[in-house]
Amino acid sequence: MLPYVAIRMRARHRRSGSQAGLTLLELILTCAILLILSSVALPIARYAAIREKEATLRHNLDEIRDAIDRYKDAADHNQIRVEMGSEGYPPDLKTLVNGVRLGTSSEKKIRFLRRIPVDSMTGRADWGLRAVQDDPDSRHWSGKNVFDVYSQSTSTAMDGTKYADW
Repeated sequence: MLPYVAIRMRARHRRSGSQAGLTLLELILTCAILLILSSVALPIARYAAIREKEATLRHNLDEIRDAIDRYKDAADHNQIRVEMGSEGYPPDLKTLVNGVRLGTSSEKKIRFLRRIPVDSMTGRADWGLRAVQDDPDSRHWSGKNVFDVYSQSTSTAMDGTKYADW
């Protein structure tokens, strides 16, 4: 009988002293807390990805608009030759990438963009264009010059505005 009592006392001592395992209640509470935390973190991660795309869209729009403005400044200062009726704006976005010759007889070219940025909402470098002659909210480009660009996306931003209105 003595070996049985010794084994039983050893088992009781191990369990009460170190608490080696978790009870079922502790395990359920831990799982519930992890479930609540993960359900809170998932929407935050989703909105962070949308915010990143929106920031990229704003940056790309600013980059193209800045290139258009630099082209217009160069045309206004007679550094580049422009077509009559273009109001000094580029004929298309490819002209900003391909570049134009400085002056009348110069071999030097000036480029205003390295490449046409991608619209982060549509995933393509297909931007909506507006000419000086177009209405400010027009979605159809007259094809004469590029005064402004906008996203072709029909989605709504997190702030409630349309991406095409940025």
